[in-house]
Amino acid sequence: MRAVGPHAALLAVVLALGCGDSATPGSGPAGGEFRLLSYNVAGLPEGISSSHPARFMPMIGPKLDAYDLVLVQESWQTPEPNPFAPTRTYHEELVARADHPYQSVPATAPLGGDPRRPDAVLADGLNRFSRFPFDPVTRVAWKGCDNTAADCLALKGFSFARTRLAGGVEIDVYNLHMEAGGSPSDERLRGEGIAQVLEALRDHSAGRGVIVAGDFNLHTDDEPDRSQYATLLREAGLTDSCDRLDCPEPGRIDKVAFRSGRGVALEALSRRFETDVFTSPDGEPLSDHDALTVRFAWRPTD
Repeated sequence: MRAVGPHAALLAVVLALGCGDSATPGSGPAGGEFRLLSYNVAGLPEGISSSHPARFMPMIGPKLDAYDLVLVQESWQTPEPNPFAPTRTYHEELVARADHPYQSVPATAPLGGDPRRPDAVLADGLNRFSRFPFDPVTRVAWKGCDNTAADCLALKGFSFARTRLAGGVEIDVYNLHMEAGGSPSDERLRGEGIAQVLEALRDHSAGRGVIVAGDFNLHTDDEPDRSQYATLLREAGLTDSCDRLDCPEPGRIDKVAFRSGRGVALEALSRRFETDVFTSPDGEPLSDHDALTVRFAWRPTD
């Protein structure tokens, strides 16, 4: 995690302590609201990405400022020096244009040097922007991959970090990008990925308030995806934001799930795909995914 700008720390404290309802002096935080955004920004190199990141990433960056906590997938930092120049990736375009005081440090590109996945050229592509301070990000790669959808070319997986909404009020925020592809091997690997996330939730977040969001690559209106996602929700005690709010199109692959926990109650107030926000001036979507936002209310508990 790193703070951005000379007054970032002061701004973060003001926002973290003052977000939502004000508290009586000396009484502790009264609670509040925040807007979470999960967005696969399609940041693969131009010509490989199914979007146009060279043109669209500079447009996405300033739009992120409307959200308190932003989780992005497929956002890779261009390595320095760049052995593939002029081919590049684009996370630095978001960093240069987003004003959040807290931003994750991007994972270093393996460039084929990681023995866990020798084919991987790119890192996990998982990053976050926040108005709330958070601990250093822990990154976990999936144990396996299949190249039916070129998944082995990146260290895909999930990340998590403890995030402080206010003094003494914390939640654990998970960001993931699951195996793509539709082969039996891909389906098996997604099930194994669910098991990895559940293990991390048990080991690092037992009893705590949690948000798990990202590109699940699970079409939960079909099997085995429905059962795999149901396993995650059931065994982790999570509630899908779409289920809670009775939203349309519950089977879409971009999802946000949550639970209350030690010291904090969370509730999803609204959920929508920001299709009218993340578009170019001529109306073209800025990624091959729609950005998903969920507005949360939180309050401290005993």
